[in-house]
Amino acid sequence: MKAMKFLGAIVVIAMAVSVSVYRIDHAGRGSTFASPAASSLDISSAHEATKYVLIAPAAQRYILDASQSKFIAHALAGGLLWFKGHDHLVAVRDFTGEAQLDPAALSASSLQINAKTASMVETSSVFTDQQKQIINKELREIVLLPDQYPDIIFKSTNVTGKSVAGNQYDLKIGGNLTLHGVTRAITIPTKVTISGNQMRAEGDFSINRSDFGVKATSAFHGLVRVRDKVKFSFEIVGHQQ
Repeated sequence: MKAMKFLGAIVVIAMAVSVSVYRIDHAGRGSTFASPAASSLDISSAHEATKYVLIAPAAQRYILDASQSKFIAHALAGGLLWFKGHDHLVAVRDFTGEAQLDPAALSASSLQINAKTASMVETSSVFTDQQKQIINKELREIVLLPDQYPDIIFKSTNVTGKSVAGNQYDLKIGGNLTLHGVTRAITIPTKVTISGNQMRAEGDFSINRSDFGVKATSAFHGLVRVRDKVKFSFEIVGHQQ
């Protein structure tokens, strides 16, 4: 019996020393301990040792809010008739999605957006309301074809970047963009700012419409005619869930 007690004491002392060394080794590394007695090296039982655990920051999930966001396609003009010389600013009015931001491991972050093609409309102030109606009709019937391709989808596959100041991050979000039934890999440089429970993501990226089989104009009117490169700019707001 004495031998068993002696052996038990040796085990407890060994565990106490092990935990103490771990804490000393990690003292300068910014680790956070759940126990309030982090400076004490007096561990009296193996059960007590289980209280000493690291608390990792949790990933934050944000639901995107289209009503507070801006998502614009900038199409440089190459059109005919009265639209010649004017750029098109086509806004995406309806989209859903979510973002995951993991401050402790940015590579574990993610983004998914589903935009409704039928919600894309001309917003440039250089056009009259009548001209916008014509442009929007051609966007639907000739260019975007929402009945056939109702969704524009982006799903991230990798995220890289760094924290730049406080709750601000410079990210490069790589992923697959599906447009007009064609999927291509793209990278979106994004600046993310966290304020309370709100996320704001800003940036821009460009695509070649021909890579996705998107027409530039109609044979009948030729009013919505754009160059191959289309630039997208965005300022997207998300709310933490």
